[in-house]
Amino acid sequence: MKLLWIDLNSSYAHSSLALPALHTQMAEDISVEWHVVSATINENIGMVVEQIYRQRPDIVAGTVWLFNHEVMMHILARVKALLPACTVVLGGPEFLGDNERFLRTHPFVRCVFRGEGEESFPRWMEYRETSEQWSEIAGLCYLDAEGHYKDNGTARVMRFAKLTPPERSAFFNWSKPFVQLETTRGCFNTCAFCVSGGEKPVRTLSLEAIRQRLDTIRAHGIRNVRVLDRTFNYNTRHAKDLLELFRTYHPDIRFHLEIHPALLDEELKEELSRLPSGLLHLEAGIQSLREDVLQASFRKGGLKASLSGLRYLCSLPNMETHADLIAGLPHYRLEQIFDDVRTLAEYRAGEIQLESLKLLPGTAMRLHAAEWGIRYSPYPPYEVLQTDAITPDELQTARQLSRLLDAYYNTPAWQEVTRQLILHKDKFLHDFLAYLVTGNLIDQPMSLEKRGVVLYAYCKQAYPDFAPMVTRAWIEAGLSLKKEPAEHVQTKRLAPPARWQVTQGVYRPDLRLCFLPTGNPEEGHGWWYGYESQIQKAEPVFKAFS
Repeated sequence: MKLLWIDLNSSYAHSSLALPALHTQMAEDISVEWHVVSATINENIGMVVEQIYRQRPDIVAGTVWLFNHEVMMHILARVKALLPACTVVLGGPEFLGDNERFLRTHPFVRCVFRGEGEESFPRWMEYRETSEQWSEIAGLCYLDAEGHYKDNGTARVMRFAKLTPPERSAFFNWSKPFVQLETTRGCFNTCAFCVSGGEKPVRTLSLEAIRQRLDTIRAHGIRNVRVLDRTFNYNTRHAKDLLELFRTYHPDIRFHLEIHPALLDEELKEELSRLPSGLLHLEAGIQSLREDVLQASFRKGGLKASLSGLRYLCSLPNMETHADLIAGLPHYRLEQIFDDVRTLAEYRAGEIQLESLKLLPGTAMRLHAAEWGIRYSPYPPYEVLQTDAITPDELQTARQLSRLLDAYYNTPAWQEVTRQLILHKDKFLHDFLAYLVTGNLIDQPMSLEKRGVVLYAYCKQAYPDFAPMVTRAWIEAGLSLKKEPAEHVQTKRLAPPARWQVTQGVYRPDLRLCFLPTGNPEEGHGWWYGYESQIQKAEPVFKAFS
């Protein structure tokens, strides 16, 4: 019997854990011949279908989530037309809600799994030809022979620590730039917008089991691990133990994890402050800086504690903390979003991620959308279109603001000048956004250089006192000294001044110098940069002020 898994991702940088997690629970079943077809949502559908058809599988399986849903359905409909005898089975986040409508409108799908599949999927494989026994399989949803909808609830793997790790599967993908690791499953929190809200109990792996898996990951040369725990610090003792374990893998592995700033106690703060630089990349779950918004979203942890914890995390010099905001949450107004971006910039958040709310299947917010006056798209990715607090036009403005933040604040070369503009010019975000929209630039892909040219031109017009700061950022990013942002830079017949204050590197006579004057060039005050003469290195290696 041949089973083919469709590994359909949003990009080649990502790889789902679903296939190896299921395969490794059934690895000893030699009666099943496993195959996989990997693709991204941007590939030609016909080519993907042809690869599947060539295998002539008996069962086609895959995981469906909001960003691969549409493409997956197109692929499966064609596969079923070509191979009418094959059985199509699916799982994933898209099936955490009511699945009757989906099954009736997609008759080529035999059944879907709701919840965690490591125990349910092997049972279905055992009973796949005797559908009268399907009622015993937790989480399975299907239409019976008479066309009646059957729903077996949600599957929970209570023996999470007993599962065989997915890294032991022959289908675990070691070619990606990062791997994902669960050290816990479930979530203590009750966020109404999250598919894990209320997913209890929280189940935890032992430190020794985590150590063994990290040893395997390091042995494969993987340098980035994304810890999938919904809230890493739900338990301070567990979080502290994990941080001490992670420290032993420095500098071989960098860990990316999500932390709840409201739950930071002094013990955990101390542990975080002592970690080596670069070990952690933190995502601080904040969503909004408004108490009424967080309360309406059923998020645990008060705003005061969250802000205090976030400020502390952003102040740590040994790690970078990213913060997220979600437009479309109940009671969250557009001007509050602009104000919250300004606050996060003041805190020096490493990135500010502004997303639009998606009402995912199975979430409390989707079930109670009408109560909050939320209107949303019925098709993936289920984005919110309007609420009682924000109009469709304002949600588009929030989306455009997100584009601005990604292009400038979240880009290292432009982050500091963008932060200073946000903090010192009250209308900068509004006015620069209007400038980008009017110039049809906001949705246009722009190179690092193009972004700098645009920002420099805007500052010359609106905030000329900030134009020199843009020029310094331009130079330090290693961009061309022949372009407009470097128009005041001097490069010919330069000799170092008698005295200067060195801020980077060591001066050598063989360095190529450039000089950016501040004020009157004749006075000799300004920034000096030195470039290597013998090697092709765009960024300056020396910096001083005179």
